[in-house]
Amino acid sequence: MRKLADSLEELRPGLRLAHGWKLDAGRDTPLPLIREFIRPAVRAVPSRMAHQLGLCGVSLVSSLGSPDPASQWTATDRRVEISLAAADRDEHDVAMEMLLCVGQALWERLPPNQHKAFWLLLDTEIRAGITGEIDEEALSEKRALMASRYSAASGRRLERYGRASFAGTAAEYVHCLWHDVEVRSGPDYLPAPQLRRRLELLSRWFPPNRGYRLFAGIAPATSGGATSRGSEAAGTRTSRACHDSTRPDPTFVSWVPVRLRKALRPRLPGSR
Repeated sequence: MRKLADSLEELRPGLRLAHGWKLDAGRDTPLPLIREFIRPAVRAVPSRMAHQLGLCGVSLVSSLGSPDPASQWTATDRRVEISLAAADRDEHDVAMEMLLCVGQALWERLPPNQHKAFWLLLDTEIRAGITGEIDEEALSEKRALMASRYSAASGRRLERYGRASFAGTAAEYVHCLWHDVEVRSGPDYLPAPQLRRRLELLSRWFPPNRGYRLFAGIAPATSGGATSRGSEAAGTRTSRACHDSTRPDPTFVSWVPVRLRKALRPRLPGSR
């Protein structure tokens, strides 16, 4: 009887999550997705991060329509709404999509000093010749930015790269707090020292909640992959492009493009 009551509670709209967040899920939503993935992932979000993001609502739906995005989000001054397509998708990937959307929305709410610190970190990486990135979306945006002198001069491309890089980093930070992960190495991925530097930066801004510890369960780096995320642990890479329904703010601190363009210039095709 207790198990039945718990099941009914799990499937009720407006289910409460950690940090005062709400979850809406249909009756066809698998209970393990909620209990073993969504709830633990949300609990791992540091309280300070949740506070900076604001109230959040998460909806699990079968599909988000054409062209079949895995997720989308919208934001107001006081609330973020995240919708996740769950049908025929790996449960771990669904939870990671949620964290990626959290990272994207959080990017829009960073104060100037945090924006500046993250841009400086990216600047240091590019000056050091780091070609890899935290995930596929950030890697794609980085390659697009570095493709030519003209793309490197694009403020919009730069903002897209910074946003993707931060969102992936924020998602991976919470992922590391949530459960053990395995860091792998390869030319497309962020080297371990740079990954650690990013995660430590976020841990200073958003300290882990009591009972959570950064780096406690990260396995040594191995060749040929990236940080494991669900199916990626088996060596397959999945694309988790998180699409938001808001128009990105094209404005950012004016010194950022100048610094990064200077770092990029020696490595661009046709540069002198």
